[in-house]
Amino acid sequence: MPKALVVADEADERLWTSAVRALQVDLVVGAGDLPFAYLEFLAGTLDVPCVFVPGNHDPDLSGYTRSGGLSMKDGFPAEWPGPAGAINADGRVVDVAGLRFAGLGGSVRYRDGPNQWTQRQQSRRAWRLERLAAWRKWRDGRGIDVLLTHSPPHGCGDREDLPHHGFTCLHRTLATLQPQWLLHGHIHPHGEPVPDRVAGRTRIRNVVGHQVMELPQ
Repeated sequence: MPKALVVADEADERLWTSAVRALQVDLVVGAGDLPFAYLEFLAGTLDVPCVFVPGNHDPDLSGYTRSGGLSMKDGFPAEWPGPAGAINADGRVVDVAGLRFAGLGGSVRYRDGPNQWTQRQQSRRAWRLERLAAWRKWRDGRGIDVLLTHSPPHGCGDREDLPHHGFTCLHRTLATLQPQWLLHGHIHPHGEPVPDRVAGRTRIRNVVGHQVMELPQ
């Protein structure tokens, strides 16, 4: 069962040192709004792969393609602004450390800026992700283990203020993909305990800060 260091929103200075080597994990999972240098450091120091989705405070990573170490945008070589060596799962289905991730980054649109979506826009993005996951499952028989998002589903630990609304479409995505976990950030608990929530067969966890988790396949 792969063990992951899961991080979101709040960089822990205690982990941004060589002391992080004491963690015995198989991968780093980022749920958004963290310095990309932090993700690079964690994955590089631990010598494990990193998979992430961008948050609403992260740079725009759309339009980039990467192959064989070369990054392209609009058909021209371009330096990728994301964390070096990490896998951006936003809108994609990716296999990392024996786990299959589907990713949807960003938050509800509340001002101008990248990685922000209206409910309708995110619903369209989620629909495309659901179709992609179905095709991958038809091809090799494997479903999604983890749905990695920045924002939670609406009504599952979100807030009443607009910037912290959850996405309604994620309930449909959970019912369609039926992952074992949905991991999200964006909602800062400010020291309060945050219980897991359950939707169907999926356990939903707010991972703001950091956690070490075993993620069943």
